[in-house]
Amino acid sequence: MEISVLNINGQETGRKVVLNDAIFGIEPNDHVLYLDVKQYLANQRQGTHKSKERSEVSGSTRKLGRQKGGGGARRGDINSPVLVGGGRVFGPKPRDYRFKLNKKVKELARRSALSYKAQENAIVVVEDFAMETPKTKEFVNIAKNLKVEGKKTLFVLPEANKNVYLSARNLQRTEVMIASLINSYKVLNADVMVITENSLKAIDNILNK
Repeated sequence: MEISVLNINGQETGRKVVLNDAIFGIEPNDHVLYLDVKQYLANQRQGTHKSKERSEVSGSTRKLGRQKGGGGARRGDINSPVLVGGGRVFGPKPRDYRFKLNKKVKELARRSALSYKAQENAIVVVEDFAMETPKTKEFVNIAKNLKVEGKKTLFVLPEANKNVYLSARNLQRTEVMIASLINSYKVLNADVMVITENSLKAIDNILNK
């Protein structure tokens, strides 16, 4: 699949790049995409939820009434789960939600996500650019020129660029990532991907093994 390379003014440079079929042209595997997205979202969870059990609630341990003959449910002290303000039975405890996925599964998921974007014609290739100073207005103009303004956009750079990152930081529907850190969730969550030429080469080196 050939795509024309644009400059930051949205004009064609006359050059074209060929998307690697082994990365952008495979039959997407929905199940590995599900697993990879599930792992990514699980890894974002803090897992710090906690409720108090009866032994942790502050209150007297004096027995409130006789064991039988009261006409109600058995209860011991004021911390009993059957009373308002008592402990909680089987409540949440801190836990780690992370789980392991094989490297090949994650790579297949990323190739599947990129193939979906290629099928949707949602990939824009732009020549490499840099910004001398952080300027959000200048970055917005680049998005307008590339006709991606207002869309949920993922800009993929070959390496970290602080000025570009700071320029896009205040834009709600725009995210900047480096090629080595892209994942299935970020790719699928974006309406359109803007990839620089050197980023394409980096993606080829990472996923074409």
